[in-house]
Order: sequence, then C-alpha cells, then structure tokens
Amino acid sequence: MARYRTRTATALAAASLLLTALCAGQAPAAAPSGRAGIDPATAEKLDDAITAAMREADIPGVGVGLWIDGERSYERAFGTADKAAGTPMKTDLFTRIGSVTKTFTVTGVLQLVDEGKVRLDAPISTYLDGVPGGDRITVRQLAEMRSGLYSYTEDESWLASYQADPHRSWTPQQLLDVAFKHPAEFRPGARWAYSNTNTVLLGLLVEKVSGRPLHTYLDQHVLEPAGLDDTSLATGSAMPDPYAHGYTNFTKDGTTTDASTWNPSWAWAAGAIISTMDDLRSWVPTLVNGRLPGGDRLLEPGTQAQRLRAVPTGYPDVGYGLGIADVDGWIGHNGELPGYETIAARLPQARATLVIVVNSDVDGKSGNLSSLIGNTVTKIVTPEHVWSLPVQAQPNAVPEPSPSSGG
Repeated sequence: MARYRTRTATALAAASLLLTALCAGQAPAAAPSGRAGIDPATAEKLDDAITAAMREADIPGVGVGLWIDGERSYERAFGTADKAAGTPMKTDLFTRIGSVTKTFTVTGVLQLVDEGKVRLDAPISTYLDGVPGGDRITVRQLAEMRSGLYSYTEDESWLASYQADPHRSWTPQQLLDVAFKHPAEFRPGARWAYSNTNTVLLGLLVEKVSGRPLHTYLDQHVLEPAGLDDTSLATGSAMPDPYAHGYTNFTKDGTTTDASTWNPSWAWAAGAIISTMDDLRSWVPTLVNGRLPGGDRLLEPGTQAQRLRAVPTGYPDVGYGLGIADVDGWIGHNGELPGYETIAARLPQARATLVIVVNSDVDGKSGNLSSLIGNTVTKIVTPEHVWSLPVQAQPNAVPEPSPSSGG
C-alpha cells in the first residue's frame, strides 16, 4: 500500500516492476533458474508472461526475483533502466521503494515497544504534542492505518506545490501542518484507511523517544543488524550508482519525465528508502519471521505476533497489520512514488519470497504496474495465492492533482 494518486475520476490512472529491447528482439538479462521449484518450462512461461505484460502496459524496465528457501529460483531483469542511454535493466540496481519504507519505520517503533519505551495502546499524545485528537489515537492505530487522520498527500494545494517543484525539500512538520488543516475522516479505530500522515508521525515518534534522527536510528538498529548494506533512508535527492532511472507522468502537462533525482523528503518515514532487489530479498524473511539472518530476534515473539495480526481493510483478501500487509497470503508491502513501484512480500507456507521492481509509475489503463507484474507472476507460480489489489487499496503516496488544482 503505497500509491500516490487520487481516487477521483479526474486522476490520470494512479501510500505496495524496454519496449526498445523487446521490439529489437533482445533477450532479458537472467540469473540461473530451474532450481528450487522453478523448472525451466515455468521460467520460460514467466519470461513470456512478464514481457507480454510489459508490452501491454508500456513499462520501460522490470526486475523480478522469486526465491524459495533463499535460493535464486528465478531472477530476471527485463527492458531498460535508462531510456536516454539505452542501458538495460539489471537485478543489482538501486531503486526507490516507496511505501515498503513503512515496514522499516514501524519496525523501529516496535523495537522501542520491546524496550519498554513505547506502548502500542498508549495515545500518541503521550509522546508527541500537537496531534489533533491525539489523546484518542493510539500508536497501534497509526501503525494499522486506523487513526482517521487525513493524509497530507491527498491535499490538492500541497500536491500542486509538490508538482510545481519536485526538488523542494519538505520537513515532517510541514507535512503534518498540511494534514492537520483537515478534519479527521473518521473516529479512531472505526475503520481502515491508508494515510501517509500516520507513518510520518511514527517516524517522529522514533526520533523523539530514541533521541536520534530517523535515518540514524534505522541504520543502527534495523539496517545494519539485518545486513542491509545497500539500503538507506534518503536524506537528499541523489541516487547511489548504479541505479534504475524512474519515469513518471506526474507533470503539469502529463508528459513522461525522468524523476530519479526528485526529492523524496515529502515521503520521509512513509516512503523515502532506497534499496536493491537483493537487500529486499534478505529483508522480507526477516520482516515476516521476526528474526535476523544470524538467528537473533529482530522483535520479541509476542510483538511479532501482534505485528502480523491483520485487521480487515474492507477489500477482499487484503488485510493490514502493524506496517505490513497481507494480500491473499503474501505478507509484506508494496510501494509507489514518482518513477518507481515495488513489491516485497513472502508466502510463508511456500517458503517463497517475491520482489518486483518497476522503473515507472505511468499506470495508464493497466492500473498499478507492480501489481500487474505481481499478479502475472503469482497466477503462474502460486495460483492459490494471487497478488491482487483493488485500485482503492493501492498505496497512496501522492495523489494526482485535479485540473482545478493546476494539473
């Protein structure tokens, strides 16, 4: 859940991975397959289905990894990472992961719960001042997306400002000021609704209680212990090399442009992390199992059990826990922000980890591109557990402006 479009009919078609190479008949870059449950015939079927979906949706580049028991069962890159240079997509490129970031931020909160410094059922006003109705909104409700707080990324004035200058730097407080201009959408706990405001508040909670900037806390307490050397919470606009360029039509005239170096500060704790497919492959089992690669605990068992206890979202086969989603048995998160879409999820009963990265968010008639690829892959390899998200349940990072707001 990590998207950034309005739910209105005026949206251009969008909080969860060429065509030149395909048309020229170039083969996709590939790692060895045919091991650990993915036979050559299935791998070929996946290749064909993914490239067909890319052609239909006009996706520049896609990376797909499916690992069973940690083995590289199927790992592929298709299409183009840099359209200007014609650089092919690869599986080792850095990418922006959007709302998959929420899994890291909420992990930081839950670690503080384990240390006795934060209580899940305490009001957020216990830790942070200035939250409207904060004496009635619990930390748990923020992590479960049940606070009722308006998402600043739905505000059309803010959206127009962001669109006019996507390189601008935003502070967390500026984002909250936008959100708090709006009344709550419902009373806390009454229902589920995706809001980036929730996770920005949780990022500030981590900073307040730990006494460290969020990026420093995550580096020291989550990323380093998990061995994620290529993952970081962005503190500026730059992307580390080598990276996949990301393409968006989130522009005033709707033309597609390279958004690789747009400033992600507007997403911060809710969506500003940069990572790689291989780091996500490692992170997802850690996230779902609650244990670090060496066997130490990421979270206490009771806290991990609460994290995975999904509440209904109102959409079939989609539940949401504490900063983590359950989509027909696939547990993890997806993400979307200008230029990039991601899925990072695990199907525990199959011991399978799925990572999908897409270097475009030009969803068009095909809908969310990463979910299109996720649906394509899982219909083949896990037909009883298919990744499928309704449009309304897609991650919502930045809504598309309506014509009245300058879009």
